[in-house]
Amino acid sequence: MKKILTLVGVSVLGGLLTLGGYKLFIEKQHSEQLATEQVSDLPIFVPTNNTINNVAAITPNFVEAAEKSLDAVVHVKNTAIVSAPVTMSDYFFGRSQPRAQVGTGSGVIISPTGYIVTNNHVIQNANEISITLNNNKTYMAELVGTDEATDIALIKIEADEDLPFLAFGDSDNAKIGEWVLAVGNPFNLNSTVTAGIISAKSRDLSGRNTQSFIQTDAAVNPGNSGGALVNTNGDLIGINTAISSRDGSYIGYSFAVPSNIARKIVNDIMEYGNVQNGILGVIGSALNSQTAEQIGIDMTEGFYVSNVTEDTGAEKAGIKTGDIIKKLDNVEINKFSDLAGYLKTKSPNDVVNVTLIRDGDEEVVPVTLLKNPIFELQTIGIIRNASKNDLKKFKTDYGVKISRFDERYQAYWNREGIEEGSIVTRINGKKLYTIDDAQNAMKTRSMNDPLQIEVINKQGEKVVYNFR
Repeated sequence: MKKILTLVGVSVLGGLLTLGGYKLFIEKQHSEQLATEQVSDLPIFVPTNNTINNVAAITPNFVEAAEKSLDAVVHVKNTAIVSAPVTMSDYFFGRSQPRAQVGTGSGVIISPTGYIVTNNHVIQNANEISITLNNNKTYMAELVGTDEATDIALIKIEADEDLPFLAFGDSDNAKIGEWVLAVGNPFNLNSTVTAGIISAKSRDLSGRNTQSFIQTDAAVNPGNSGGALVNTNGDLIGINTAISSRDGSYIGYSFAVPSNIARKIVNDIMEYGNVQNGILGVIGSALNSQTAEQIGIDMTEGFYVSNVTEDTGAEKAGIKTGDIIKKLDNVEINKFSDLAGYLKTKSPNDVVNVTLIRDGDEEVVPVTLLKNPIFELQTIGIIRNASKNDLKKFKTDYGVKISRFDERYQAYWNREGIEEGSIVTRINGKKLYTIDDAQNAMKTRSMNDPLQIEVINKQGEKVVYNFR
């Protein structure tokens, strides 16, 4: 019993000593440390998170844009009559029977009076075009005009009341990363809206620098062609036209004709019946590291002018070989499709301010755009307006010049004593003063009529050639 009491006493004494040591040394130091931190004159910086947790505040609202767009986008049905074998017997005997072929797409009403813009490929070869509005009313449409180069067509319906329509926006102000809506009728699913962002601008899919699409990642499928691409304000900034896909359906990117190009095409068709293109008159290529090294400059962005076409606005304004075009008006030029796309929004006689670099110095040169000075003439090749010196050389006061032969006909004309630079004076008896005269002569000629061309050969003789 005495041993147990002794053991308990030692344990109690050890506990008291331990507690006393903690109070005397450890807790005192900790208290002093806390007191020191509290009286510090240094500011205390606390990390903060400024992220807004209200999802509605940061998510774009597409409701208003969709409501403005849905009633202005229509369903387009194209009925064409085609001839093709129908039965195995037809295949065996080589017979073809006419039958109706139906294609569908979309269109955008652009005026209360019933003008509708769509794609040329949506209504191409149509014998009958019908339009169904969002309220399920159906109208027959007439074709006003088309432009195959930009794949834009204009059609019109006659309605009893004013129609809802979309106003053209300024596609030059559209920004990469901006939210957009694609509105159309994919797979005959009327009034479909999808959302995405602008992925790129001035995109060329042809490889020939002839296109300037707005690229988006909004879902677009067959049937969307001709439909609207709108911004969050509901402004029309593009006409959905193409899909980049292995199977023809949406897998990532779609492409729209910019509204500024579509609007210009529509205005030309309404006013002139065809498209009036304004030509700058430069030949060259977009700069990159490789081309910059080849020509010995340190710039990798811009359009390098390798040649200036004679009798064009560029030549008359003094643009020279070796100039580097950086801007047209306020639009930056980094590749050829930037330049071509902006010029497609312009007309002959428009003045464009060209910002260029020459010998290291920046200059701004106003250039008056002219009509396309060349025309491809059947059975010859490329012809262009002749200068006074060209005409004087052949002792004539009218005619157009052969600029370049079609390779298929060059050997024939050379045997006849006709060379590049020779003068074509008449087509089907009509005198030619400009290539406009040549275009008009070919337009008024029936496909079954013979083609009569008068040319001055290198001996100065006028010779008439007849073709069927």
